[in-house]
Amino acid sequence: MAQTARDRRYSHSESIRIDATPQQVWDVVTRIERTGEWSPICRAAWWKAPATGLEVGAWFCGRNEADGRIWETESLVVAAEEPVEFTWLVMGNAVRWSYTLTPEGDGTSLTESWAVQPEGFQAFEKMFGKDADAQLEVRRDAALSGIPATLKAIKRIVEDSRSPALIRS
Repeated sequence: MAQTARDRRYSHSESIRIDATPQQVWDVVTRIERTGEWSPICRAAWWKAPATGLEVGAWFCGRNEADGRIWETESLVVAAEEPVEFTWLVMGNAVRWSYTLTPEGDGTSLTESWAVQPEGFQAFEKMFGKDADAQLEVRRDAALSGIPATLKAIKRIVEDSRSPALIRS
């Protein structure tokens, strides 16, 4: 199916190079319990029982905070290919998020992607009515500013964990 202008507007991805192996980066980004350490909006995440860890079909919950609002979401893991791709769908199939990891020299290129799915546009229309487009723009702005901030934070966390000073401690 061809991507529409609306689909393109509500999708975004960026990459950052991290001085660590794909496995070292994977070991951080797939620990959803640590999401609050790097995400500017998702302040906490936890596995939803019976899930206890990363696997396709597992569900997890997230608590988000922005603009004086707090809300929770449920997400379904749809890809967990170690150490290559971790992808999840928020609210069933409303929004797709993913991390992809690609070896780059002696480091890793980490790409974070976000895309509102067709079901997401419908969900926003149902939840927000005439305000759906404005609410989608809020989410778009959050992704455009949040993705680079998240990637920089993950880079710092991964690279700091490899610091000789920390390893000796």
